[in-house]
Amino acid sequence: MKEEINEKTTEKQKDEDAHTVFIGLKPFMNYVTGIVMQFTTRGATEVNVKARGKFISRAVDVAEVASKRFLENQIKVDNILINSEEFENKEGRTVRVSTIDIKLKKV
Repeated sequence: MKEEINEKTTEKQKDEDAHTVFIGLKPFMNYVTGIVMQFTTRGATEVNVKARGKFISRAVDVAEVASKRFLENQIKVDNILINSEEFENKEGRTVRVSTIDIKLKKV
């Protein structure tokens, strides 16, 4: 019984991760193209754009370019979640970093 619940949770997590774009060091347009591809070729109804720390402003820009330039009147920003995570850095100190999760939804 417990294994069934774990399998369902894992499948749901995989499906959610399939429609998630994590913002990092790649060129800006790679992320915009990734979002557009999720909606157009993979049939996604929702795509999450996630970022941490210094990449938060880039995530906002990526979401705006995708929704206002490439998929105008086709997708909208549905929800924005902000949070923070705590982890240990290389020196062993506990560091708190801000996170953002922007949910884009098909209109």
